[in-house]
Amino acid sequence: MWYQKIVQIFKIKELRDKILFILFIFAIFRLMANIPIPGVDVLAIKRFFANFQVFSLLNLFTGGALERLSIVMLGLGPYITAIVILQLLTMVFPSLEKMYKEGGPEERQKFEQYGRILTCPLAALQALGMITLFSRQGILTQMSPLAKLSAVSCVTAGTVLLMWLGELISEKKIGNGVSLLIFAGIVADFPNNFYQLIRSYEPTMLFNYLIFFFAALLIIAGVVFVNEGRRNIPVSYAKRVRGMRLYGGVSTYLPLNVNPAGVMPIIFALSILTFPSMVSNFLSNSPGLLGKIAREIVLTFEQPVFHAVFYFLLVVLFTFFYTLVTFDPKAISENLQKMGGFIPGIRPGKSTAQYLSYILNRVLIFGAIFLGLIAIMPNIVQALTGIKAFRFLVGGTSILIIVSVILETLRQIKAELEMREYETF
Repeated sequence: MWYQKIVQIFKIKELRDKILFILFIFAIFRLMANIPIPGVDVLAIKRFFANFQVFSLLNLFTGGALERLSIVMLGLGPYITAIVILQLLTMVFPSLEKMYKEGGPEERQKFEQYGRILTCPLAALQALGMITLFSRQGILTQMSPLAKLSAVSCVTAGTVLLMWLGELISEKKIGNGVSLLIFAGIVADFPNNFYQLIRSYEPTMLFNYLIFFFAALLIIAGVVFVNEGRRNIPVSYAKRVRGMRLYGGVSTYLPLNVNPAGVMPIIFALSILTFPSMVSNFLSNSPGLLGKIAREIVLTFEQPVFHAVFYFLLVVLFTFFYTLVTFDPKAISENLQKMGGFIPGIRPGKSTAQYLSYILNRVLIFGAIFLGLIAIMPNIVQALTGIKAFRFLVGGTSILIIVSVILETLRQIKAELEMREYETF
């Protein structure tokens, strides 16, 4: 039973200490998320987030830290963006690609160090952009250059500190630290969103609430089903004799995920969506043609239909693009050939790589469309029911992150328990 597993986890001192340490890091993160930078107008910022849904989605990933303009208001966005940029650069620089895909532990650590270094300037630029935008919107009081530099430094340091806390969690080998911190941020605002949902209930909206809960159950079931979906490709290994031992002669399978990119395309699409709005808001007060074009862009991005369609297309595009960067059929076919493995009916080498690409593209069409629909599902349900809390309670993106993080963490905890069971024999 599930409760017996929980008791077993807390009976093991090492495992119990790891879980308590992670909960302690969560508490530090939530404390920092409630420490605002100076000069925040609370009423003005609530009006701003009610009007700009892109920033509301970004606020979801920071656990409400962006809405409070806290010292960690950027969350781990700059770090994720830095890693994605480096992964994209592997397609341009062969040495970086070799380091990322073929390097040993030292090379991978070097690649991750590049990501940490790139995070600092990205966080500083994003902090400067956010603070300037909020100042022009009247959310922040007018700052002197020294005060603005201090605020940018605090927000950048907050992001770097979160990145370090995430790595401390990862060292405990119970889930990915960055994913767990994003998960903690999403879950932390659930009680407040439930309260807002109950508070806004009216008897005349009963039918809308029924649609709301039906859509919530449908999305949760769909996310779990697709997230765990696999396309198993059969693989056989030829028999090999080494010395007095016989190796190979077994059959297994190569699993291809229906959604191999996870939630990364959604996060990257949100960053792209935010950029034109931020730049246009900067230039909207400019005189002449430039200001007119900027104002038109702002009005266009505020239209729900255009926003949803553009968001959907970006997610689908980045799903294919990100998978192309992280999944290399040629490298997999070469590794299979070196180990004496082959796909029945397919010749090793180039034919295997072409077959893997063919299967991946067919599976990925379904995964990309599903991910795009999950991303815009809050817009659709909100338009049908008029319930804004859907985006935060059971929005597809948040459920996708929660399901992925919980399943991955449970797998690692299960592996820790099984390892200790083997040690007792």
